[in-house]
Amino acid sequence: MLRLFAFLMMLLAAPGVFAQEEGPRGIHATEAVVTDRALVPHARPTLVAGELRTRRFVILHTAKAAGAAKALAGQIEGVRDAFGAMLGRDWPGTTEIRLGVGRQEFEALALPGGKPPGWAVALAYPGHQIILLDALSLTDEEGPTTLRHELAHVALGQLAKSWPRWFQEGVAQNLTDERYSVAHYSALFRAVTQERVLHFEDLADNWPDVPADVEIAYAQSAAFVAFLNGKYGAQALGQLVDGVSAGEPFEQAFGKAFHSSLLLEEQDWREGLAARYGWLPLTTSSALLWLTASVLCVAAFVRRTRQKAARMTELAAEDAAEDAALRLLAAARAAGPVPTDGAEPLSPALPWPEWPGATPPASSNPSAPRQPEALEGAPEALESGAGLPEDLDAEDEEPESSSGEYELDGEAPSGRPPKPTLH
Repeated sequence: MLRLFAFLMMLLAAPGVFAQEEGPRGIHATEAVVTDRALVPHARPTLVAGELRTRRFVILHTAKAAGAAKALAGQIEGVRDAFGAMLGRDWPGTTEIRLGVGRQEFEALALPGGKPPGWAVALAYPGHQIILLDALSLTDEEGPTTLRHELAHVALGQLAKSWPRWFQEGVAQNLTDERYSVAHYSALFRAVTQERVLHFEDLADNWPDVPADVEIAYAQSAAFVAFLNGKYGAQALGQLVDGVSAGEPFEQAFGKAFHSSLLLEEQDWREGLAARYGWLPLTTSSALLWLTASVLCVAAFVRRTRQKAARMTELAAEDAAEDAALRLLAAARAAGPVPTDGAEPLSPALPWPEWPGATPPASSNPSAPRQPEALEGAPEALESGAGLPEDLDAEDEEPESSSGEYELDGEAPSGRPPKPTLH
């Protein structure tokens, strides 16, 4: 089906294309077509420095464009083969390509009386099978598409003579797949939402002057040709080509091929524009779904990053507070114990005095448990007299109370301190 459609698209060619005064964005802003068959190619321009020939092309180039011409010669036959595979047939004759570098050489290679517009970097003369190119344009992203578009004009111009401008532009864009671009969709979306869709009877011989309307004209021409092919198929398009090739007026051949008029088909096409290029496709398309999901993912990532940064700041503040508290505690310990009633800080504890025959208290804290280790073996020592001074005899011992404790009535003799009570 695709090959049949491409074949019929080739047959729908016509040279009735006019040079643009101003073009829209994309390749249409850089390409132009001159259809004046009265132009007579003179002898080879003096600026031409060389010639390269292939099976179906001859490339005339300047000295500066020699490298670009060699590269183009290795690719141009493959481009034409792709057209043949898509169209189902090849256009007859040998196509001439003139290649220069820069604006001065580009204009010097033009046919007499067919000077290219100031904005164009590619120009087609379909009636003479000549294409004029600025070699610098081939290095651009849209350079190859521009070349294919010009070849489409030449091919169409060799198959028929009188076609409406919108039909020829629509066929050329379908042959080069330009109708699938985002620029075309946006132009039709703008035309539908702003109610600026043009009538094809106004695009038969003339093209809009406003650049925004030029974009719409290109886009709707490609969309309408695709609509006709999808609705009626290759067989009906073939009948249209046969009628126009036989010299019938376009609208007459259109009616015979589609059993309808151009006005009715245009009306049918317009009724479906809102469903294809209005707001509804944007709100139901999978592209919008993925776009929304992407936005949500980015928003979630940003939120998570901010939460993580806030948590890290909070942890850093907590660490700083703990460090400060530890420093204050260390300073307080170094200064001594601090009473809880707000009194002056206590002085450091003094060492326990070493009294003869006495053992220091286990702790300065009255509530601390007593250390039993200091009294281990005390009863045995008292019975044997071990550990007592030699001058202390039995008479000096204090009487023992009934509870087994030694009672101290006063100062011990010899100025010795009183003996501690033993248990």
